[in-house]
Amino acid sequence: MTGLSHFDDKGQAHMVDVSAKPVTDRIAIAEGFVVMTAATLALITEGRAQKGDVLSVARLAGIMGAKRTADLIPLCHPLPVTKVAVDLTAMPDLPGIRIEATVKTGGQTGVEMEALTAVSVAALTVYDMVKAVEKSMTIEGIRLLLKDGGKSGLYEAAR
Repeated sequence: MTGLSHFDDKGQAHMVDVSAKPVTDRIAIAEGFVVMTAATLALITEGRAQKGDVLSVARLAGIMGAKRTADLIPLCHPLPVTKVAVDLTAMPDLPGIRIEATVKTGGQTGVEMEALTAVSVAALTVYDMVKAVEKSMTIEGIRLLLKDGGKSGLYEAAR
């Protein structure tokens, strides 16, 4: 299990001890997509969804998801999140919604999982709010775009 920090020398899962790590500024950016028909996208962008303002509700859900990551992912540390921004952009050529989440903290471990959780929860919220008109939507491409801070430094995904 060499190289996997969430497993001990016996292969058992454990929470990583970050107490000796220095506190540094950390940032992570993640993205994902909800793919749907053009008609469903129009319903969202024109504000005609029966449940209300889909993009605003999904943005709030993403922010809440980032703040609750340690409650959802068993080995994540609870972190003092200092910023969560969730942007949802209509993409008519997809057609669908692109979701990007940026999370920042000053801490001893990174916020990659918080950014990924924010995107996931926002995407699930979009799905939930319009599933009555389209159950065939897909949630795709959730990935880390950038992380910076800490010992491993900068990571940027190929675009």
